Amino acid sequence: MAGHSKWANIKHRKARQDASRGKIWTKVIREITVAAKGGPDPADNPRLRLALDKANAANMPKDNIKRAIQKGSGTGETGALEELVFEGYGPNGVAILVETMTDNRNRTVADVRHAFTKFGGNMGTDGSVAYLFNKLGIVHVETTYEEDKIMEIALEAGADDFTVLEDYYEIVTSPGNLSNIIEVLKEKNIESLLAENTMRAETLVNLDREASEKVLKIMNFMDDLDDVQEVHTNAEFPDNFTLDE
Repeated sequence: MAGHSKWANIKHRKARQDASRGKIWTKVIREITVAAKGGPDPADNPRLRLALDKANAANMPKDNIKRAIQKGSGTGETGALEELVFEGYGPNGVAILVETMTDNRNRTVADVRHAFTKFGGNMGTDGSVAYLFNKLGIVHVETTYEEDKIMEIALEAGADDFTVLEDYYEIVTSPGNLSNIIEVLKEKNIESLLAENTMRAETLVNLDREASEKVLKIMNFMDDLDDVQEVHTNAEFPDNFTLDE
């Protein structure tokens, strides 16, 4: 999981930087809007609860959140956001899966295709790489908490796996159980660094530093596109690899 964890660290560091410029708000608002289609009450809508957690972490104004919920649930201004997933290959043949939300399919297709081409990759057909990935719920918790305590809480709450990484504990669960894990941790006064549903590949492609830089450039470029919500890869980056800012 080292490669995925490395990308997660880089991605979420970017998210914190983007939040100061308001870029992350656009992504979160879209997530709230689409999630609210399943109902405006977060108590009955796990996906909306996750989106609201992201909004609060990004210090999004309550009025923005309210409008997004109303728009998605049909109680306010209506919109035509749709979710699209793009698949393809990056440098060195690594698989890349791109999740988007858009109100203009043609624009998004063109932007994603350009990103693949610009960095030496190519966009594939539906199903070309999706089969390599599994959808999982993941939670990261600071290692300042006692390891045995966090592991016990996680497993009792139905987690599938618990891993001790360099900077945090990682809890892996099914997407449907993620909200339950989050709530149990909150009840125990344990804060999570990250909680989200993500796509993770079972088989990874090992990369050297040069190849890692190429892959991260295309992923960072993709991540900065307005319509892109998440970018996933089966790349395995070196343990000591960091991308120069």
